[in-house]
Parts: sequence; C-alpha cells; structure tokens
Amino acid sequence: MSETIIVVPCYNEAERLDVDPFVGAALSEAGHHFLLVDDGSTDATREVLDDLAAVDAHRFSVLGLQRNGGKAEAVRQGVLAALDRRPRYVGYWDADLATPLEAIDTFQDVLEQHPQIELVMGARVRMLGRAIERQPLRHLLGRGFATVASRLLQLPVYDTQCGAKLFRADGAVRQLFQDPFLTNWVFDVELLARLVRARRQAGLGPAAGVLYEVPLDHWRDVAGSKVRPRDFLKAAGELWRIRTAYLRDLPARQPESADGPTARPAPNVTSDASPQRPRRELQKPHEAAVTRPS
Repeated sequence: MSETIIVVPCYNEAERLDVDPFVGAALSEAGHHFLLVDDGSTDATREVLDDLAAVDAHRFSVLGLQRNGGKAEAVRQGVLAALDRRPRYVGYWDADLATPLEAIDTFQDVLEQHPQIELVMGARVRMLGRAIERQPLRHLLGRGFATVASRLLQLPVYDTQCGAKLFRADGAVRQLFQDPFLTNWVFDVELLARLVRARRQAGLGPAAGVLYEVPLDHWRDVAGSKVRPRDFLKAAGELWRIRTAYLRDLPARQPESADGPTARPAPNVTSDASPQRPRRELQKPHEAAVTRPS
C-alpha cells in the first residue's frame, strides 16, 4: 500500500488532462498512489482515466461516480475511499495540475518533520523568485475572498482555495469528510470551519497550531478552468452558510498560539532550476499492493 494517496477529482477532463506528469510521478522513487475520481463525466474522461490506471495498478486507481455531484462531493468520496486503504497521508489535488505534483514531496516532508501538523496547504504567494501566474482579476477577487474567509474562520490563513492539500490520515480526518458538504464552491473553507469547530468543542488547542501553509514555488492558471468571476458572488452566499452552520454558536475563541504561525517557509524547498535535493529516508510504506476498485 502506498504511503501517500492523492485524490484527483475529474469532471469532463478528457481534452485537457495531461497524463504525462502523472505517469512521471508514478515512475519516480516517491511512488505515490493517485485515486482518480470520475465525477459523472459526460465525455471520454472515464476512458482516459482507465487508460492511465492501466499503466500501473499499484500507482493508479479509478473511482467512478454515477452522477455529477460537484467537486466537493467528488473529493469527499475520494478521500473516504482512500482512507479505507489505510495510507499514512491522504490529500487532494486539482486535475489541471496548476500546482505541480512535485509539491507533494514538500508537503509530505512538513508532516514528517512536524508531528503536530494535521493539514498542509499550498499558498499562492506572489513573491520574487516564485512563478505564481494568476489572471489579474482573479488574483484581486481571490485576495478579497481570502481576507473575508480568514476573518470568518478567525485564522491567519492566507489561501484557503488552493487546490493542493495533504492530511495526516487519522481518525480526525475521517470525521472532517464524513458528512456531505453544505457548499461546493468554497468547500475548502467549510472543511477548515469543521476543523475549527471540532477542536473548540473538544477543548483542544487553536486550529492554527495544526495547520501549515507552504508558499508554492510554481502555480499557474490553466485554460479551461470551470471557475468564473461571477462565481465569487455564489461563494459569498456559501460563506454565510458556513458561518451559520459551524461558527455562529461556537464556544469563545481560544488565543492563537505564539509558537506556530501558519505561513512559514517550507523546509528544503528548491526551485525547479536547482539541483535535485537529496531525499530523506522515509518510513517504509505498507507492503500490500493497491488494486483498482471494481
């Protein structure tokens, strides 16, 4: 069994899914497993995914959903299916690979070096030396949305909506995905709201202490995205639903920990142009082979 399983939600991706990076990742030493979720596609997406799974059944599997339920539901069902295979880490990644797959190793390093961290998230921070390519309007709308989301969650989170996240695969994560999401466009925020609520109700420390944002070296807007500027209006309504369902009646907020800021430089991060960094010895993955679900 692979140590890390990455869920990739796919809906009508037959024309733009770039399979070469996935094949390359499967052939690398890391050996991550990719669970490809066909979210009721109406084009040839399922055939493309089946062909990819045929390359290596130990590195790819396909979960087919009968009808299109939206990205949130595809991710949720994919994560629950992945957890049943008992990996050490489980995450989800956008099918367009706006975040390169190489970042998985960086995220995994964070979880290995910081045992208290439960969730690592990519952060699209435009800084010198980083190639973060975003359309100007979407960047401005995104920054405004992120500010509102941060205030709503009472977390100093920079980027809730980056489609690259990796969790420590334990019982707490299963609870976050157990129930269907109330939202679709901003289910990432709802996921964090569930975490905030669960920790406060259990009397645990602040959620900021178990979250870690990694500033990405590379990210790019990929043509064909299904998100449109008008969708930010829908997102505003969904934020209100999140507040009402999860945050309105919470116990008093606990002070943020001074020990663990959520946006920190990632360990051993190098650019693509740098020599390949040496990999640390990882814990041995499970030995059982991963097979495609029927």
